[in-house]
Amino acid sequence: MAWRGCAMKWLQYSVIMLFHRLSFYNQQRCGFRREAKRPDTKKGNVSQETHPSPETGTPGPPPSPKGPRQTLFRPLMFTVGFTGCSFGAAAILQYETLKSRVQMAKGEEESEKFLPGSQDMAHWHDWWNQLSSFQRQLILLMSMADDFWSSLTEGQRTVTGIIAVNAVVLCLWRIPSMQRRMIKYFTSNPASKTRCLPMILSSFSHYSIIHMVANMYVLWTFSSGIVSLLGREQFLAVYLSAGVISTMFSYMCKTASGRVYPSLGASGAVMAVLAAVCTKVPEAKLGIIFLPMVTFTAGHVLKALVAIDTAGLILGWRFFDHAAHLGGALFGVWYVTYGHKHIWRKREPLVKLWHDMRSRGDGGSRPGGF
Repeated sequence: MAWRGCAMKWLQYSVIMLFHRLSFYNQQRCGFRREAKRPDTKKGNVSQETHPSPETGTPGPPPSPKGPRQTLFRPLMFTVGFTGCSFGAAAILQYETLKSRVQMAKGEEESEKFLPGSQDMAHWHDWWNQLSSFQRQLILLMSMADDFWSSLTEGQRTVTGIIAVNAVVLCLWRIPSMQRRMIKYFTSNPASKTRCLPMILSSFSHYSIIHMVANMYVLWTFSSGIVSLLGREQFLAVYLSAGVISTMFSYMCKTASGRVYPSLGASGAVMAVLAAVCTKVPEAKLGIIFLPMVTFTAGHVLKALVAIDTAGLILGWRFFDHAAHLGGALFGVWYVTYGHKHIWRKREPLVKLWHDMRSRGDGGSRPGGF
């Protein structure tokens, strides 16, 4: 009898530990879902915890914890403020870029007047002969890298920085001591205490390598088209704003439906880029990477993606954050249709104010200055 009691205790302990490990593993795979808190039991209420539920069959969704209802006023104000600051900073950045290009062109013209080409080539020839073989190979390698960088389009050079930031954040997820901070600041959750800053940081956050590669591949593919359409500065403003706006749309849908869970990824911002290009060039041909012979028009692809995300949002699919996808796509369509005219074309007063401030700071505009 004694050995039978010990065996039963050991079996019960093993089943409990196995269930605990499986539960924790499922939480990690499902996007770091938090385990529902169990209600605190008092001394006189032990029967509620010990008696099992009479219902059988497929278990329903876990009950949401009761507490003070979260309002979305602060995330909404953060969305409006961040979007305005993004476009304002983009307008100022465009002004500074054009000004530096004009000054650089004038400097090159003046330097060509004082440095004849024959003397310049002789100077560089003597300098090259004084270098060692290792230094020459290093310079040739840097020259090859510079040629590769110059061969990229302006859009590809622009998104290279975005891809690098996403790669750094992906590496931070692999550091065990950073897990709590990453979950707090790099995952967006309307039920979290920190809700504003993760709205933008989660747009650069990926836990899965496949997730990041898929998003960055789509961004790289459409980068040339969107930057040639909007310009580098305006594209950056649209991309950052789309990340925040898509997260805000996800917050609203999760709060309204009661299905609250954390999300991360650049899918909302990438969907805005894809939707903007497909709306502006609906007859463009798009193919599948593994089936290049199968092509679709950009307009049909956009309609199919919006239909899939709408169905996922209504049916409650949780494999992707369909609300963020849908919010990003709607923002991209709206911006190229109406937003460019109502936001970007009205940046002249801000640029003029910035120019006046710079002129007073520089002691007045110089003759012939920009």
